[in-house]
Amino acid sequence: MCGITGIFAHNEVGSFYMVNLAKAIDSMAQRGPDARGYFLHDFVGLGHRRLSIIDTSSAANQPFKDDTGRYVLVFNGEIFNYRELKAQLEQRGHVFKTTSDTEVLMEILIREGTSGIQKLIGFFAFAFYDRKKDELLIVRDRFGVKPLYYYQDDDKLVFASELKSLYAYNIPRKLNRNSLYLYLQLNYVPHPEGMVEGVKKLNPGSMLLVRRKKVEEQAYYQLPRPNSSPEIHQHDYGKLKTAFQELLEDSIQRRLIADVPLGAFLSGGIDSSVLVALASRHTKHLNTFTIGFPDEPFFDESAYAAMVAKKYNTHHTVFEVRTRDIFEEVYHVLNYLDEPFADPSAIPFYILSKHTSKHVKVALSGDGADELLGGYNRHAAEVKARNEIAFNSLVRLAQPLLQYLPANRHSAFGNKVRQLNRYAEGYRLSAKERYWHWTALSSDKSAWQLLSNSLQQNHLLQQFDKRKDFLTRFIREKGSLSDILYNDMHLVLPDDMLVKSDMMSMACSLEVREPFLDHRLVEFAFQLPDAAKIDSKGRKKILRDIARELLPPALFQRPKHGFDVPLQAFYQREFRNEIEKNLFHPDFLKEQGIFNSEKMAQLKKKILGGGNYDQEQAWGLICFQFWWKKWMMK
Repeated sequence: MCGITGIFAHNEVGSFYMVNLAKAIDSMAQRGPDARGYFLHDFVGLGHRRLSIIDTSSAANQPFKDDTGRYVLVFNGEIFNYRELKAQLEQRGHVFKTTSDTEVLMEILIREGTSGIQKLIGFFAFAFYDRKKDELLIVRDRFGVKPLYYYQDDDKLVFASELKSLYAYNIPRKLNRNSLYLYLQLNYVPHPEGMVEGVKKLNPGSMLLVRRKKVEEQAYYQLPRPNSSPEIHQHDYGKLKTAFQELLEDSIQRRLIADVPLGAFLSGGIDSSVLVALASRHTKHLNTFTIGFPDEPFFDESAYAAMVAKKYNTHHTVFEVRTRDIFEEVYHVLNYLDEPFADPSAIPFYILSKHTSKHVKVALSGDGADELLGGYNRHAAEVKARNEIAFNSLVRLAQPLLQYLPANRHSAFGNKVRQLNRYAEGYRLSAKERYWHWTALSSDKSAWQLLSNSLQQNHLLQQFDKRKDFLTRFIREKGSLSDILYNDMHLVLPDDMLVKSDMMSMACSLEVREPFLDHRLVEFAFQLPDAAKIDSKGRKKILRDIARELLPPALFQRPKHGFDVPLQAFYQREFRNEIEKNLFHPDFLKEQGIFNSEKMAQLKKKILGGGNYDQEQAWGLICFQFWWKKWMMK
């Protein structure tokens, strides 16, 4: 895992920006503390920060060049089948000078060009420069595990693993209003646009070919659309379950390759527990890591993690995190983010990564299982909305009462009320509108009311409608659960879950690997019948059935729930002065000219006074304001 950056100047004016390459490289030091390198040639500059995982010798440092000096590569990620590819290349006569996957990738690209990308099993973002042709190829992995941002104008194209590296090139910093409006609903910025106007996020499964004054984007991969029947035949189910487990175990085994200490996150949930169970077949005394929340027993799953660790004899470490510890890390999280991102679970993920990185350099994670197999509440809700007429009738009758009951995530009863309220608001909408309502955290009306009069313009709504239609393009009115999961793979996964995982782990110089996102497993999962994912007994059916043969029975006797950071108390105590005197101050809001001052004043009063308000919306605004002050007021 590393950080990459570079510039391709189209003319003399663009070449002046190459002086910023060193600053762009250094801005990503935490992504790669082990080595730093750069390459300059005419109008092209490439930079690299290295976190050494495979072949830790200096011979594998980057930018990596072939023996002729014609080709140069900067690479972020891992190729997990590099040993097989290397053996094939050796049979064709190539003699390797390192044991790295970087050199294998280089040789594949030299010999096979872009068609060789199809052979890669792994996650990656890389830039490959051909000095003779003066062409630069920039590629992002199939599902967007590794980030790649870029900005282009008439004079240059600059790219990087992180936005802060693009900022180092002194690109213009102008707000993308459409991205802001989306962010106020989702609490993250969906690709392909960024929060800064002109900044793009390379689409997953895509590549840029850069020549002088010409930039072309092409897709090299598209996840096949689901085409299986929603029904499941019991006779075939056993074979499907065996095949899924074999693919998952192969994916895990490949991701255990490392020349440095490796471990796994173990939350006590099904996803990470199955990973640990299967990984333990291939490595003795696997390092496993859990965070416990003694102040929040409703969310504390460390006891379940301990059961799995004991069963598989792992070298288990529990980090106890109290509420005050969470709050102490908030500023570290906010300071690292170079684009607004307001998923509160980023805070505990950062804490877990920070502690884990003191023991290992690589950790396996269960990310992706929910998107593949229908693991979220809204996935089960979608099945109910489409199929359970009697249940929907009961909800309609109960809806007037639900709004008067306490709804929160801090108790089993409050959490159920919160879920039923969300369901009641969305189940009668069209398929696309229902998907957006249950995926977004705030309504478009609520977001619109937050904007200042100068931003409330019809053309913004028209742009939003087009982009929203694009972001829900895979949802069919008469489709099935598979449509929802397929859309999640193109929206929620790359723009929320994987952003959180990459940014928070890289802030701690830790590589995180996601076995559920091996493309062979993903493709297989999307051909499974819907009934193999959600049935009357629960979500992620096929994984739960595999887990029953591997895990202690106690893990199946409690409902799944995420961790909701208790932000309300934090706002009123530790963060009170920041909100009152800084981020929500009337003078700052007036100077900023983005938000409706009256609405913001009302929200501030509720936050500080303990009134009823949308805590997720408040956190989204706080993250945005913090980002604005740090990155946009320079």
